[in-house]
Amino acid sequence: MTKVLRVDLSTHAIDIEEPDEDVGKKFIGGSGLAAKILWEETSPSTNPLGEENRLIFAVGPMTGTMVPSSSRYTVVAKSPLTGIFGEANSGGSFGFQLSRTGYIAVVIKGVAESPVYLWIDNENVEIKDAMHLWGKDTYEAHEQLLGETDGRATAACIGQAGERKVLLAGIINDGKDGRAAARCGLGAVMGSKNLKAVVVRGTKPVKVADVKGLKKALEGVHKRVKKAALGLATYGTAQQVEFDEKIGDLPVKNWTERRLKEGESYKISGQNMAKMILTGNYHCTGCPVGCGRTVKINGKVEGAGPEYESIGQLGSNCLITSLETVAIANEMCNRYGIDTISTGQVIAYAMEAFEGGFIDKEKAGMELTFGNNEAFLEMIRQIGEARGFGRLLGRGVLRASEEIGLHHGSMHVKGLEFPAHDPRAKNSLAVGYATGNRGADHLQSLAHDHQQPMGVPIPYLGNDVAPEQFQKEGIGIFVAQMQHVMGLYDSLVICKFLSFGDVDFREVHTWYNLVTGFTTTFREFLETGERIFNLKRMYNVREGISRKDDNLPQRIVEELNVEEGMPLTEIPDLKAQLDEYYNFRGWDNNGVPTEEKLRELGLDFVLEGKI
Repeated sequence: MTKVLRVDLSTHAIDIEEPDEDVGKKFIGGSGLAAKILWEETSPSTNPLGEENRLIFAVGPMTGTMVPSSSRYTVVAKSPLTGIFGEANSGGSFGFQLSRTGYIAVVIKGVAESPVYLWIDNENVEIKDAMHLWGKDTYEAHEQLLGETDGRATAACIGQAGERKVLLAGIINDGKDGRAAARCGLGAVMGSKNLKAVVVRGTKPVKVADVKGLKKALEGVHKRVKKAALGLATYGTAQQVEFDEKIGDLPVKNWTERRLKEGESYKISGQNMAKMILTGNYHCTGCPVGCGRTVKINGKVEGAGPEYESIGQLGSNCLITSLETVAIANEMCNRYGIDTISTGQVIAYAMEAFEGGFIDKEKAGMELTFGNNEAFLEMIRQIGEARGFGRLLGRGVLRASEEIGLHHGSMHVKGLEFPAHDPRAKNSLAVGYATGNRGADHLQSLAHDHQQPMGVPIPYLGNDVAPEQFQKEGIGIFVAQMQHVMGLYDSLVICKFLSFGDVDFREVHTWYNLVTGFTTTFREFLETGERIFNLKRMYNVREGISRKDDNLPQRIVEELNVEEGMPLTEIPDLKAQLDEYYNFRGWDNNGVPTEEKLRELGLDFVLEGKI
């Protein structure tokens, strides 16, 4: 395992440590390694916006190697939005460069007296003044930082939202390319530490145990991935907008309706984006796919285009069907450094509250109705700048609903706003959202993308045929298995789109052994994913999380539009799913991993209260 860089912003102390090889075997890197560090160094008394919280940037053992789609990085901290385990993940070039500095993780604690940025130039590390950058958006800050350090470097920055500790604030890397580690409010953690940016320049080759073996194993893989993911390359993740609307998976009008008006979903689709505003593809370093969108709207937008999740929340969920408005909103969120998913969701909630009479024009400061483009964009400004009614919305939908009173329209799990996929359309999302370690999260299992219709089967889990759309038995087990696999993706810190790129996860296991020199069996590999998931669960159990919190919004479990012509949907049986899920996991009926299970996974230290 490579080195861990530790930075104390309060004292300006900089230290380097080398974790034991056993830590790498048990937790890999990325999300798994960071979870171990967070368990050890924070507690229920840790203030997420206080000096004792840790902000951890981490990559995996394959990051920066010849393995395709392996240039991502993860950020972990105790979340100020949810109060539990928080993590966010991003692509681009930042992870690639960080891996080539020789550090697998950067652990930051303390609070700087005044704004600073961290400059990591291979083995050289400096804490530098950033007062002149405070108040700049992420695009401006990135450009200026590279001018001050090295034009070949890259940076992960916060914008004005992170500086103001807005709880929806994320971290944006690579400037106008707009790659975002946006979920869980980790930009607010960065802002609370007076840390404007982390700038990295790495040129060292990443150690690979068996270079020849890895080259052999990767023969033809890049071409295979590129061919299988052609739709993503052509239209990006937004290729799914129209299809997901047809099956009832696209959020519409704060999840109260199942479809937009005829032809409206096409307006905000990847297909129309390619026709109207697309100027090129964006490739994360080393990725053969290029699913990122580069768009241009004269005088208004020039940079990263919106992804499916951003379109679903900033677009259809707010009844905004102008592609230009959605693209502008997406860029505003990137520049301010706020999560497009949470931002769109909390605005959709506020629009429903406004139209339902829970708030008026005096309270909102505007006619905050569904489909009001001008009010929508103004509310993003207010959230990003923590002013007006946006100050409340910037605290997240859970806190907003506690003040406003519209509870059944508050779409979140454990305080994290819903992504743009509906559990009533694919029932694996129900138990997946309910048990996600960071809250409502489609990426911690990704089971819905391996479920009918058009799901991709997973033979290595015994699924030669993708599970049915509303399958009753076995869906809780399937989600748990997928959470183990996705936990490995997050700890290796490689792109999950590889699973759509004709790559069997057993191949990933082979690459892992060739890179690390380990001889882990595939069963042991999957058990590592299980270990990591259970460690995160125990972090949340320590924070008071139990079955009572593994729930879904009232709207999802009680409301269903069954009008003629609506997509086939079904209210998920969450209780049955959870019972099956807990039993398979070896947890008790309250959702707590048993002592036997923890010892089986080598997590004895959790029981002992120490690492």
